[in-house]
Amino acid sequence: MNQLKTLLKTVKSYTPNLDPAMITHAYEYAKEKHDGQTRVSGEPYYTHPMEVAQILADMNMDEPTIVTAILHDTLEDTSATFKDLEEKFSLEVADLVNGVSKLTKIESQTFEGKQAENFRKLLVAMSEDIRVLLVKLADRLHNMRTLHHFKDRPDKCRRISKETTDIYAPLAERIGVHQIKEELDDLSFSYMYPEAQASITNRLSFLRKEGNKIIKKIIKTLDGEMKKAGINAEITGREKTRYSIWKKMQRKNISFEQLSDIMAFRIVVDSVEECYHTLGILHSHYPTVPGRFKDYISTPKPNGYRSLHTTVLGPENQRIEIQIRTLEMHQEADLGVAAHWAYKDGKKKTDQKDVTSYRWLRELLEILEQSQRPEDFLENTKLELFQDRVFVFSPRGDLIELPNGSTPVDFAYAIHSGVGDKTVGAKVNGRIAPLNTKLNNGDQVEIITSKTQNPSPAWERFVVTGKARSHIKRYVRQQQKVEYAALGQAMLKKIFQQEGYNFSDKAVSGVVKQLRVDDVEDIYANIGSGHFKASEVFKAIFPAHKAEVAQPPKDQDPKDYALAKRAGSDKPLPIKGLIPGMAVHFARCCHPLPGDRIVGIVATGKGVTIHTIDCETLETFADTPERWIDVSWGDGDDSPESHVGRLNVTFLNQPGGLGTVSTVIGKNGGNIVNLKITNRSVDFWDILIDVYVNDTKHLNNVIAALRATPEITSVDRAKGR
Repeated sequence: MNQLKTLLKTVKSYTPNLDPAMITHAYEYAKEKHDGQTRVSGEPYYTHPMEVAQILADMNMDEPTIVTAILHDTLEDTSATFKDLEEKFSLEVADLVNGVSKLTKIESQTFEGKQAENFRKLLVAMSEDIRVLLVKLADRLHNMRTLHHFKDRPDKCRRISKETTDIYAPLAERIGVHQIKEELDDLSFSYMYPEAQASITNRLSFLRKEGNKIIKKIIKTLDGEMKKAGINAEITGREKTRYSIWKKMQRKNISFEQLSDIMAFRIVVDSVEECYHTLGILHSHYPTVPGRFKDYISTPKPNGYRSLHTTVLGPENQRIEIQIRTLEMHQEADLGVAAHWAYKDGKKKTDQKDVTSYRWLRELLEILEQSQRPEDFLENTKLELFQDRVFVFSPRGDLIELPNGSTPVDFAYAIHSGVGDKTVGAKVNGRIAPLNTKLNNGDQVEIITSKTQNPSPAWERFVVTGKARSHIKRYVRQQQKVEYAALGQAMLKKIFQQEGYNFSDKAVSGVVKQLRVDDVEDIYANIGSGHFKASEVFKAIFPAHKAEVAQPPKDQDPKDYALAKRAGSDKPLPIKGLIPGMAVHFARCCHPLPGDRIVGIVATGKGVTIHTIDCETLETFADTPERWIDVSWGDGDDSPESHVGRLNVTFLNQPGGLGTVSTVIGKNGGNIVNLKITNRSVDFWDILIDVYVNDTKHLNNVIAALRATPEITSVDRAKGR
């Protein structure tokens, strides 16, 4: 009952006209439904939802949110139903409780998969009403405050703490609830890195006595400067959290003793004009630290945070961080989106629709739609949540906020997924720029598109936003499936012909259920990727057939012969040393050609990748000899397939120089498929050229012809990407 009295007193402090009946009824209902249930600490279970409600009341949340917090575990942990809550309270409360209720058990083989699926559900729920997230954060905060009751299970404590820092703390930061974010991080820190936490705590305790004197002296000095300027200011100083200190030590790779800004100061003034006036006073009296000024008033953070940040060499010649803001900004900085539910003259300050229009939330939901695997979704959303931000402009002057390190491709996908998919080029500040250019604050970006363009797999190597990465991965998966399906169909068709059967999709469709796939295309794709063997699929289709061993060419042993096929080609390529029907891919790091000494590396989901014997990449597989396969090219001088040979070419920088290179290659039967300028000077150009050739002999002929050309100074076969 003391919990209820304290809760009602808190809510009445910001809602004078509150009718306590609804909250009291929720308390009595939760107490009844949770009767007999206890926490690990031995306390009655209903004390937990009451503590969650108190956390939200301290944030000035509205009555439906408080009631939801009290009832948030009733749907799953008790006999209460959605209809019961709707009848006894309201549809709004029932919907909120339904969204916050602990997520049902997800059948998943991995913890990561379950965590990701839970996160999916949380995002869907909070997209309907972001108060769901606020209650969930308060629930997590109280669970973290009481996690010490599981001290005999350190693995569980670390797992819960990691989930908190991976998901809940970043979400709290994203909606601006800074006070919850800091406490979640600090509590998680104590379980994830207890030794580091204890060390920092001890060092802070040692410095605190002297530090308090310095804080008081700095506050007194700053207060004097404000009074001289006629500014009414409230100045406070505080110690940074242990977690934030540790993160800074990790980020900058410095020791505790090297930290010069463990203390932070805040100046709260009456108006925006006084914020900038105060900044001018500080900068005129104290030297500023370069690169440490940020104006979040003119350009607020995505979560609505507004403040001026600066670092100066203040009194005692000590580096100090100072935040300057108004009282309203200060309240929103601590409470974030929760501040929108604070009552003013009996009415909410903003409408719920304004709050749920957060762009980042819509983008996370779009990532959800693009991701096929829960693990991919979780990885991409972590990218969205953790990155620092950069602000750039569209040609029309629209401000677009992106993670730090973003490129024009990230910008294009932030505008619209359709724009990202069709991007062919970009202009940054009016000049053509590579698509992997890192954008800086204030850049103006213009995207050039083409209807015939599709996402490039290479983009995935430099994009940083989850939205861009999820779209690119989805396209690559679709393209891979098409290529694998074409390869797998040809491999299965070959076996049909060898065994004297007419091939048809109808024959294959009969084993779709047996192989536990969705359709015939999935069967072909699994064969092409190496997950299914074509011979095993054939046996499933014709279980009564007695298989005959196919005769390899020139009386070779059957185990020494395999058919490799690239998508879009019906011509087989013989490689000795592979199981018949296995998918084969040629490494792009060394571009093996018929005539090279080669080795095979088994890759799950990709079959076998063929490398040249001197490829540097092979060093990475030195510890896994079981993945190595001894292979060689099949007999025969003429290859039915073209292969990519890569050349390093240096030629004179003169009119027609590049044309001469391409002409020589063409006259010798080569076909240029890709070209990259690696160095350009006044006298010479260095380029990488990918050329379609038949084998090493053909490539050597091309090299010899190039070397015989006067304009070309050097030609070598290149290795590497």
